[in-house]
Amino acid sequence: MATLWDGRKEGEEPAAAVLASQILSRADRDVTFMVHLVGESQNLLVRHFVVFIETELAKRGISYGVHPLLRPFIETHARELTDFVLQGIGLRHQFGLRALETLAGDPSRLLRVDLWDSLQCHINDAQRHFVSGVGGLQRILLQIENGA
Repeated sequence: MATLWDGRKEGEEPAAAVLASQILSRADRDVTFMVHLVGESQNLLVRHFVVFIETELAKRGISYGVHPLLRPFIETHARELTDFVLQGIGLRHQFGLRALETLAGDPSRLLRVDLWDSLQCHINDAQRHFVSGVGGLQRILLQIENGA
């Protein structure tokens, strides 16, 4: 019989809390805050790359009338180029947790407490999400095993 996700012993700290604590113990080394453009700025980037790709393709004689799947191709690649720019900005402009605490004037490290709470909640949510759908996977695997 398989061990179930929530099968911890009485008095034992939940796995999500332990994991959140382990991650936060490495916070000065591993936690960074990254610049991330959102909203209208993302939309401006996507629109820019759509026009850029359309222009470059038109220079090469490729137009919408000739290729019916060109629009999804252009939109997909415009989003990929946008993601490339956004990831580059995020990687280039990072702030360590200690630096952010200093800038924010957070000597009691309340940001770490908030981060710990968020980590624990998201870990629990991810585990619940997986467990809620694992029954469907079991049914699919049984059907495969039974040759159905």
